Amino acid sequence: MSRDVGVVIVAAGSSTRTQSPTGELKQLRWIAGKPMLLHSLQAFHARADVAMVVCVLPQRFSGDPPPWLFQCDTDRLLLAPGGRHRGESVRNGMEDLPAECRVVLIHDAARPFASPEMVERVVQEARAGRGAIAALPVVDTLKEVDANGRITRTVDRARLWRAQTPQGFPREMIERAHRDARDASVEATDDAALCERLGLEVVVVRGSERAMKVTEEGDFARAEAMRPLPE
Repeated sequence: MSRDVGVVIVAAGSSTRTQSPTGELKQLRWIAGKPMLLHSLQAFHARADVAMVVCVLPQRFSGDPPPWLFQCDTDRLLLAPGGRHRGESVRNGMEDLPAECRVVLIHDAARPFASPEMVERVVQEARAGRGAIAALPVVDTLKEVDANGRITRTVDRARLWRAQTPQGFPREMIERAHRDARDASVEATDDAALCERLGLEVVVVRGSERAMKVTEEGDFARAEAMRPLPE
C-alpha cells in the first residue's frame, strides 16, 4: 500500500481546565490503560498508509518527551514544538511531513478514541480531493440566549453537526488555507473553518460518540466508561 497519509496530532495545549493537582497535562495523563496521547499515536501508526505522524508537544516536552512515546513506530514518528496558538502548532506539524504525504489528517490529542472506521471515512473523502471532518448530527434542542440567560429563540438543528477530529484534507488545500489564515492573522477553533473561509469544499462524515473530547476533569471518568469498541 502506498504511504500517502501524514498525520498531525495536536497535543500542545496547556490543559487549563483539566490540569491535575501535580501539574500533569491532560494529554499525558493515563486513561483506559495508557497515556491519552499514546492512544492516538498507536491508532494512526496501525494504518499501513500512514507515512508519518508528527506529534506537536508543548515546547518544554518537544526536546525531552515522555519515554512512553517511543512505544510507537519510531521510524514514523516526529516531534514538533507547539506554537503560540493552535494554528501555529498545526503549521509546525505540517512543515515536518515528508513530501509523499498527499493527504493530511489533523487530530486533537484530547480525543483518544477515534475509531479506525471513522478515520477511514475521512481519508477516503480527502483522497477524493475534498476536505472532510468526522462529525455527529445535533440531536438536542438548541436555545439561543442573551447575556442574562433569557432564551431569545430556538435554533433549527436540522442542518447542524458537532465537529470532531480527525479532519482530513488534500495537502495542497490545507496548506493553502493555513497560509492564507496566517497572512490574514485569522484564527479558528478547527482547521475546516480555515478552508470554509476560502470557499473550499469540506464535507462531514459520520463520527462516533466514543470519539468524545476530554475537556474537563469529569470527562476522564466518562472516557474510562467509553473504551473503544468495534463499530
